[in-house]
Amino acid sequence: MGLFDNAYQHKGVLKTPHEKKGFFKFWEVYGRHMWKLLEVNLLYLLFCLPVITIGPATAAMTKVCRNYSQERNVFLLADFWDSFKKNLKQGLVMSVIDIIFICGFIVGVPTYYAWAQANPMIYVPFFISLMCMLTFIMMHFYIYIMISSTNLKMWQILKNSFYLVALDLKASLWTLLVYFVVVFTCYAFMPASLFVIIFWPFSFLCFVSCFNCYPVVRKHVIQPYYDKRGEQNPEFEYMNGTKEEQLFEDRAAEEKPVKEEKRSKKKKIS
Repeated sequence: MGLFDNAYQHKGVLKTPHEKKGFFKFWEVYGRHMWKLLEVNLLYLLFCLPVITIGPATAAMTKVCRNYSQERNVFLLADFWDSFKKNLKQGLVMSVIDIIFICGFIVGVPTYYAWAQANPMIYVPFFISLMCMLTFIMMHFYIYIMISSTNLKMWQILKNSFYLVALDLKASLWTLLVYFVVVFTCYAFMPASLFVIIFWPFSFLCFVSCFNCYPVVRKHVIQPYYDKRGEQNPEFEYMNGTKEEQLFEDRAAEEKPVKEEKRSKKKKIS
C-alpha cells in the first residue's frame, strides 16, 4: 500500500448518507479513515507551498474530507486534484478575502484592546471586532464545503455561510472549540509539534468541520434546491435501492435546469 494510493482502502462502505452524530460515532468514522487522512494532510501542505493556492487546496481537502466523513467512495489523488482544478478560481478569491480580513483583525483587535486600557468605552468596539473575527472563522466551516459541493457564486456562498453559522449555532460552536483546542495544543508544544503538523491537524480539523457542518449545508442549501425543482437529491438514491454503485457528485448546478416559460436562465442554489 503506497502513499497516496488511489485504491479505496476501507471495507464496509455505507450506502446511505446517514447523519453522523455523536462523540463515539465521530471517532468510529474517523478511525476508519485516519491513515488516509494523514496522507490528505501531507498532500494539502504540498499544494499550499505557493501560499496563494491555500484557498484552492483547502477546497480540495474539504471535498475529500467531506466524502470521508459521509463514508463515500474516495479516490484520494484523483478527487483532490479534480476539486483543486474545479475550485481554483473561487479558492483564489477566498484566499484574497482571507488575507484582507486577517490583516484587518490582526491590526484592529489588538489596537482596540490597547486603547480600551486607557478608555473603558473602547471595550465596545473591541468586543464587536472580536465577535466579527469569531463569526468569520466559523463561516469558514461552511464556505469551503459550499465551494466544493455547489456552483454558487462567491457572494452567495459568503451570505449563506453567515446565516448557517446561526442556523446551527451548536455545530458551529463545537467545531470552533475543537479548532481552538487543536491550535492551542500545537502552539503550546512547539517546536516538538512541527512533525505532527506535517501529518495531522489540518485534515483532522477539516474532517471535524465536514462531519459537523456538511449535514447543515445539505439541509439548508442542497436539499431545498432539489425540493424546489421537485427532484430527488441524488445523494439519497441509494435509499430507493437503485443505482447502488453510483458515486454521488452533488454539484447541483451542473445539472440541466428545469425549463420554464420564456426563461433560459440557469438556476442556482441560494
